[in-house]
Amino acid sequence: MKITVLGAGRCVTGSKYLLEWKDFRLMVDCGLFQGPAEYRQLNWKKLPQPPHGIDAVILTHAHIDHSGYLPRLCRQGFEGPIYCTPPTRALLGVLLPDAAHINEEEARYANKKGYSKHKPALPLFRMADARAALKLLESSAFDHWHELHPGIRFRYHRQGHILGAAAVELETKVAGGKKKTIFFSGDVGRYGIPILHEPQPYPGSDVLFVESTYGNRFHGDEEPRNVLGEEVRAGISRGGIIIIPAFAIDRTQEILYLLHELMVDGDLPQIPIYLDSPMGIEATTLYTRYVTEHDAEMQHFFANQENPIFPPTLQVTPSSSESRKLNSMRGPAIIISASGMATGGRILHHLRLRLPDEKNTVIFTGYQAKGTKGRRLLDGDEEVKIHGEWIPVKAHISRVTGLSAHADAGELILWLSRRERDPEKVVLIHGEYDAQQAFAERLKEEFDWDCEIPDLGDTVTL
Repeated sequence: MKITVLGAGRCVTGSKYLLEWKDFRLMVDCGLFQGPAEYRQLNWKKLPQPPHGIDAVILTHAHIDHSGYLPRLCRQGFEGPIYCTPPTRALLGVLLPDAAHINEEEARYANKKGYSKHKPALPLFRMADARAALKLLESSAFDHWHELHPGIRFRYHRQGHILGAAAVELETKVAGGKKKTIFFSGDVGRYGIPILHEPQPYPGSDVLFVESTYGNRFHGDEEPRNVLGEEVRAGISRGGIIIIPAFAIDRTQEILYLLHELMVDGDLPQIPIYLDSPMGIEATTLYTRYVTEHDAEMQHFFANQENPIFPPTLQVTPSSSESRKLNSMRGPAIIISASGMATGGRILHHLRLRLPDEKNTVIFTGYQAKGTKGRRLLDGDEEVKIHGEWIPVKAHISRVTGLSAHADAGELILWLSRRERDPEKVVLIHGEYDAQQAFAERLKEEFDWDCEIPDLGDTVTL
């Protein structure tokens, strides 16, 4: 058996792992590459295995860097089942059409403005491809074994990263009637943060593929609620608009939760909050629907008919016309929009309009990958290119740490330390190379584990 790393190898995007038996081929995760052009161009590259020859896909969760290649896969001939948890299935009903819409709109806008190198610019996939992928989704509940093929089965473990996020435990029969387990961590969630359950501990396996996004970092002791309050108050004092780029799933809901708490406690004035992300609006609704996925505190709120992810001044702008009305708005006010790394979506229009004004504030609340506009802004670039135009950066740029949905190095160690047995092989995935090297050293020191760190295209033979 062999496993080929088709994404998230020495990088944090495009998660895709092709598992090949003699008579069965499986892909774990099927994500889009995001970020700099050199990565995005990989989305157009042919897979080593023709999609019609892949028998099934298992998703760990709904984030686009783990699921967004599905429409492209279907466009190229994939017809097999796509397994996911029930909340992930609901989120994909929002995410995949939105991704298709963005692809089509960006191609249309590039053709209109003439800034694409390709004539004409084409979308990576279309709405019809997203619908085709959604028809192939099959729900699989947490903690229940699901047979994929004779001698091959899997089950999901909760990871707490976002709504519906899971690790995948894969069991396969080998020579002599024995069984081997391969464990994919997916993205490991945090401990002690609002809304969702904490991740279930790693149970142990023969082979472990573990993410390492924050393998060399710690989120720090700062209380995100207090830092967010300070940054918003500073933005209010400047008198401008406060822009918060936020991932539509989980980060948006956590920010709304904290803003609600700050306003109810009197630590922030009741200024208007606009959620300008159609996907974020729908995802927020889904977060309130899946009460079984909530932690004890959230369940207590809902039992008392309170919804802590709807601040009292929240307004939503689902349509493009409602979004455009925000262009003429004066501060103070808060606009929350996607994407969280400023790689696409409505946030680019807000940044293009608001960055040149020093009265405005941009607050980043999550990890910013190398090459993204978010990273460039945090690194202090004096101008950024948006829709083919260089935009001067005069607005105040800040960040709130500790809001990441990814476990940091210490939390990853905690998640791994509760295992029942040690893995025979450990493979580090989904991390920038320096973070992976640091985490490999830490795992050697803590557990005496030797780790492999495959690059894109590398094959792990079992």
